[in-house]
Amino acid sequence: MNRSVRVLVGLAVLITMLSAAGCTKLKARDQLNKGVQSYKNAQYEAAIEHFKNAVALDPSLINARLYLATAYAQQYIPGADTEDNNRMGSQAIDEYKKVLEADPKNIGSVKGIAYLYLQMKNFDQAKEYYKKATEIDPNDPEAYYSVAVIDWTQAYQMRMDARAKLGLKPTDELKDKKVCAAVKAANSDKVEEGMTELEKALQLRPDYDDAMAYLNLLYRERADYECDDPQARAADLKTADEWVDKTLATKKAKADKASGVGGIVMNK
Repeated sequence: MNRSVRVLVGLAVLITMLSAAGCTKLKARDQLNKGVQSYKNAQYEAAIEHFKNAVALDPSLINARLYLATAYAQQYIPGADTEDNNRMGSQAIDEYKKVLEADPKNIGSVKGIAYLYLQMKNFDQAKEYYKKATEIDPNDPEAYYSVAVIDWTQAYQMRMDARAKLGLKPTDELKDKKVCAAVKAANSDKVEEGMTELEKALQLRPDYDDAMAYLNLLYRERADYECDDPQARAADLKTADEWVDKTLATKKAKADKASGVGGIVMNK
C-alpha cells in the first residue's frame, strides 16, 4: 500500500471515529433534554434514568451529572431513616462530588452537598461544605447563616445533654462549675464562630431577620456557660433580648411593606 493510499485510509478511519463520537454526544444531549422535561413534569424516576443514560454516553457532560445529582436529591426525604432513602441521599452527594472533580467551583454542587449533609445530621461535613460555599461566593449571606445554624445546633445539643445528666430542666440555670466549664470548653468556639458568621450575613443583608433570631440564640448559649461571670451573663442575656426585639421589628417592617402599609393610598 503506497503512502497516499495509507493517508486516505487513515482519514477515512478518523472521519468514522469522529462521526461516531459526534453521534454519541448527540444521543447524550437528547437524553439530557428528555431528562429535563421529565424533571419539569415531576417525573423524577424517569428523569434519573435519562440523566444516567446521558452521563453514560458522555461522561464529560457536566450538566447531565448535575441534573442527575439534583434529581436524586429531590427524591431524598429529610428525616426518613430508611435504607432506600439514605442511599438516594448518598447517590446525590456522590454525583455532586463528581461534578466538583470537573468543576471545583460549582457552587450549586457545593451547596447541594452541604444541604444534604445537614438534612442527614452530618453536621461537621455540612459545615465544611457551607464554608467552601463562602469561599467560592463571599457575597452569599445564606452560606454564612447556615454555618451559624450548625454551630448553634451543635452547641445546643451539648448543653442539653449536660443538663439531662444533671436532671435539670432546659431552662434551669447551670450552676455546677465543673459541668459549666466542660460546656464552655466544648461550645465557646462554636458560639463565637456562629456570631461572627451571622455578623457577616447581616453586613450583606441588613434585614436578614433569621440571622438576627439566631444571634439571639447564640448570645443565650454564651450566657449559659458564663457561670463564673454574672455580669457577662446578664449582659449577654440583655443583648439576646435586644436581638429578639430587632427580629420582631424587622419582620413587622417586611410584613407592612408586603401589605402596602405606609405606601400609596388609592383614592376612593
